[in-house]
Amino acid sequence: MTERANGLRLMAVHAHPDDESSKAAATLAKYAAEGHDVMVVTLTGGERGDILNPAMDRPGVMENITQVRRDEMAAAAKALGVQHHWLGFVDSGLPEGDPLPPLPEGCFALVPLEEANERLVKVIREFRPHVIITYDENGGYPHPDHIKCHEVSMAAWESSGDPEAFPDAGEPWTPLKIYYTHGFIRDRILAFSEEFEKAGQENPFQEWLNKWRRNQGDMMGRVTTQVECGDYFTQRDDALRAHATQIDPNGFFFAVPLEWQQRLWPTEEFELAHTRVHTDLPENDLFAGIEQQ
Repeated sequence: MTERANGLRLMAVHAHPDDESSKAAATLAKYAAEGHDVMVVTLTGGERGDILNPAMDRPGVMENITQVRRDEMAAAAKALGVQHHWLGFVDSGLPEGDPLPPLPEGCFALVPLEEANERLVKVIREFRPHVIITYDENGGYPHPDHIKCHEVSMAAWESSGDPEAFPDAGEPWTPLKIYYTHGFIRDRILAFSEEFEKAGQENPFQEWLNKWRRNQGDMMGRVTTQVECGDYFTQRDDALRAHATQIDPNGFFFAVPLEWQQRLWPTEEFELAHTRVHTDLPENDLFAGIEQQ
């Protein structure tokens, strides 16, 4: 775990390999390019993920899915220019009403919070991030691993700086800010939808818009921080494509032309959940209020 001179440190905690590329990836690439240390911590190996790209549904892939997902994650981290650490838990899958896979075979969602907390605290104390990114209380969406990721991240935020907590996990380190990432913003989808209508093209987001009108408001009401990172959308897309078993290069993530994205909505959105330094809201920088250390 290296540290660049004069840089600040940012850690993004994610449930599965590919989450780091679909949630705030351009922000990670931006800060890494600016000389800050950026680390992605992936809590599970994504072993129970389905093959979502038809081109990868071929012999030998599912049989070796654990190594395939590790190789994909390494390629994505390289595309973003970030460090990476596996926390070592096993993907819970997406039960959709079925029971969670029981321990000891492996299921992150059923791992005792204290065990997962200690393991993440150890990485935090080694890397010493000033800022942490994770998911909100709903996990971004209600996958059991995403919800557990939120719970573990918040527990580690509290205990990593406590000298009485996990004394064998390294010297205490107190992060200064922790954010939730908010990727599914209705106003952004509306902006893209209007552009599809202007171009006379079918709107791939119509089903989403119908659901939002029926069931939920816009997450922009929770956003405190928008980071301008349009110049790094290409690296984000390269990282997405690296997760070839999960991301179809002809699919949803690439439906909106890059030029539209950079022109209409060149930011990624975050919610400042807790801070130990003073900062003025709204922000445009995750390191706002933090001095170089």
